[in-house]
Amino acid sequence: MKFLPENISLLYEDRSLVVVDKPAGLLTIATESEKRRTVYAVLFDQLRRRRPPERLFIVHRLDREASGLLVFAKTESAKLHLQDQFKDHSAHRTYRAVTEGRMTEDTRTLRSYLAENAAFRCYSTRDQAKGKLAITHVRVIQRTASKTHVEVELETGRKHQIRVHLAELGHPIVGDPFYGNKKSPIRRLALHGIKLCFKHPVTEKNMEFESPPPANFSRLL
Repeated sequence: MKFLPENISLLYEDRSLVVVDKPAGLLTIATESEKRRTVYAVLFDQLRRRRPPERLFIVHRLDREASGLLVFAKTESAKLHLQDQFKDHSAHRTYRAVTEGRMTEDTRTLRSYLAENAAFRCYSTRDQAKGKLAITHVRVIQRTASKTHVEVELETGRKHQIRVHLAELGHPIVGDPFYGNKKSPIRRLALHGIKLCFKHPVTEKNMEFESPPPANFSRLL
């Protein structure tokens, strides 16, 4: 494992793609208010210094407040190939989260249409013309009197999907600044991407990467 600036862990790289472990508090790509301190900017700077310089393409994103696995493409064809896998659900993303409250059911599948308001807050709507279908599978790992440790698998990848679905279920993620209680004993959102699976865009080989949940998640339980 190689560590890059901003505490980004480089897990894998070849001519077609790069896989990293993103820390919490770091954007995936630039916004109007933050251009430089992003995973994309760090990787782009690394690749452009090579001779010859290499390119970088966004495949998917991870919320600033969350941590975990991300794959980037180094060619346009690799980007399209990987994005198609996310669209047809052949690529898989699995997360761990610690939520407020004690969940009663061991497994749940949450399905709704997600829309976004003028304040950039996402919410479920019955109006299919306004929202995009979002499907989230939840499995309980551990319960305490006031918290629940869950594993979450995304069938779709909408903005803030896990955060919205769990909050609307009545179990917001610990430390969620938008959809729950902003206070967190670990001073971050308790959401981490632990597994990423896809087929290599050139070799078609099954690729699987794992990142254990942060050690401080256990403090919440």
